[in-house]
Amino acid sequence: MHIHFLDPYQEVSSPIHRADSRVKLVLTLAFILTTALIPIGAWPIYILLVAIIISAIILSGVGIIYVMKRAVLAFPFMLAALPLVFTTPGLPLYSLNIGSWEITMTLAGVTRFISIALKSWISVQAAILLTATTPFPDLLVAMRAVRVPRLIVVIFGLMWRYLFVLADEALRLVRARAARSGDSGITGFNSGGSFTWRAQTAGGMAGNLFLRSLERSDRIYVAMLSRGYDGEVRTMPLPEMKV
Repeated sequence: MHIHFLDPYQEVSSPIHRADSRVKLVLTLAFILTTALIPIGAWPIYILLVAIIISAIILSGVGIIYVMKRAVLAFPFMLAALPLVFTTPGLPLYSLNIGSWEITMTLAGVTRFISIALKSWISVQAAILLTATTPFPDLLVAMRAVRVPRLIVVIFGLMWRYLFVLADEALRLVRARAARSGDSGITGFNSGGSFTWRAQTAGGMAGNLFLRSLERSDRIYVAMLSRGYDGEVRTMPLPEMKV
């Protein structure tokens, strides 16, 4: 069962789920690094990487649709690379005049943009697969096992756990607002006030959420210190390495 709706972990029995978290973490990082170092326009290698990641998704049993829907995280990286289509020198493909400006799309720019988009998409797929097949506490333990600095692991762990607290606080605010906003049931009638009123309410909710977050973080930190927290998360000894 999922502990929280934000948790991407999928509890499925598969060889990838049963693999050691340290092995999965190292292989995923190596796969992403390899993808980033592939030369621009190396299409056969890109096809091979896509085949590898899709095969891993099928083997994991989490479902291709599940991973594909979350691959929208790669879109910002793709959009950031879009200007390369017009700024990279090369063989002109299409020219567009905007006032006194002339924007030219080049073959080298299109090749570079598609390559970066594929790299981003493949890397995001690998990261999604890792989080969908490995519980986050196991990932934190794996990070410490491969000598990731303690401070970075602590930041990741607290950020991840506190994300659920923020989501729960936001849901409480939304439920409180819904309970205090009557619905007339009349079609076309905008219940709850004007757009300006809704914007002010949303701003107040955001400020309230910020204040609640600060207060909750202070209480959590004091509670952690009272229990002997010194920046290191204690766990049971790691088992022998298995694949």
